[in-house]
Amino acid sequence: MSLPPIIHGGGITEAAQRYGGSPADWLDLSTGINPNPVVLPDIPQSAWHRLPDRHLLDTASEAARDYYGSGATLPLAVPGTQSVIQLLPRLLPAGSPVAILGPTYGEYARVLRAAGHVVDEISDLDAVSAQHGLVIVVNPNNPTGRLIDREALADLATQLSARGAVLLVDEAFADTSPESSVARFVDMNDNLIVFRSFGKFFGLAGLRLGLVIASQDVRALFREWLGPWAVSGPALVIASHLMMQDMSPTRALIARRSRALQGVLRDAGLAIIGGTPLFALVEHGDAAALHAALCRQHVLTRRFDYAPTWLRIGLTPDGAGDARLAQALQEALCEIGRAA
Repeated sequence: MSLPPIIHGGGITEAAQRYGGSPADWLDLSTGINPNPVVLPDIPQSAWHRLPDRHLLDTASEAARDYYGSGATLPLAVPGTQSVIQLLPRLLPAGSPVAILGPTYGEYARVLRAAGHVVDEISDLDAVSAQHGLVIVVNPNNPTGRLIDREALADLATQLSARGAVLLVDEAFADTSPESSVARFVDMNDNLIVFRSFGKFFGLAGLRLGLVIASQDVRALFREWLGPWAVSGPALVIASHLMMQDMSPTRALIARRSRALQGVLRDAGLAIIGGTPLFALVEHGDAAALHAALCRQHVLTRRFDYAPTWLRIGLTPDGAGDARLAQALQEALCEIGRAA
C-alpha cells in the first residue's frame, strides 16, 4: 500500500519558488537542527578514496558507545535514522498492531501503515495493550517536547519483554539532555531499541548519519538489510572524532540560542506550549496564516496539518537572526491583524 509523503521541515527551494527570493536568502527555522554547525575535523584522503573499511566502523561504534553510554552494546552506524524507520516493518510479524505515543514524528505511522500494520496513535502509555507487538516513543518528543522519565521507559520495556513485544525509543533530540537517555538499559533489555540522530545536535544533517542501539540480533538484521558500505568513510571519520570531544560548549551555545528564541517569541506575544532546546512549539489562532505571512518575509517555519494552531520554530544562529525573526513576526502579525 502506498501512502502520500509527509511534508517535513526544510524545503527552502520549494518555499522560494512559491514566495520568491533565493534559497540562500531565506531564514530556515523549520527544522530542529543546531544552526551553528560544529567545526569539522581534518578528513584523511583515504576516507574519500577507499570504501569504508571495518576499522572505521569499529572506531565509530566504540566512540558512539562511550558518547551515548550504552555499556557493552556497540551502536550501529546507519545512513540516517530514516533509513531504519523504513526497515521497521521487517522486524514485526505481518499485520502486527503497533502503538505510537503521539502526536509525534509522522514517518513511523506512515511507514508501518504502508506495510499493512494497524497503527494505534495513543496519547498515554497506559493505552498500550497486550495486542501491541511494537511500542514507539519519541523522547524528547517532536514537536511537543514531552519528556518521559527514563526509568518509566525501562519499566515499560521490561513489561513488554514478558510477552515478546518491542519498545523503540527515538532519541533524536536527546543530545541536549543526555541524562534522559535509555541507552544504558539496552544491555538489560533485548527488546529495547534506541534510535539516535547525529546531525541535529551537531548541526550536520547533510551528513545523513544515525545510530541504532539494540541487541546484537537486531543490529545484525539492520546491517544485513542495509547492505555493505551503508555509511560513508568521511561520515564515520567525522562522527568518531566529534563523539570523542567535550560537547558541553555546544550544549551551552544551544541553550543560549534557545533562550534568545524564547525571548523573541514572548516579545511577539506568542504562547510557547512546548519544545526542546533545538526548537519551540508555539500556539496561534491561525498558524497557517502566520506561517504564510512569515514566508512572505522569507522566514520558513513548520506547521502541522493535524494541529492548525501549532507552529514549530527552530533556532536562529545569532543575534542578527533573532532581530530578523522579531521584525518578520511583527510584520506578519500586523498583516494578519489587518486581514481579520
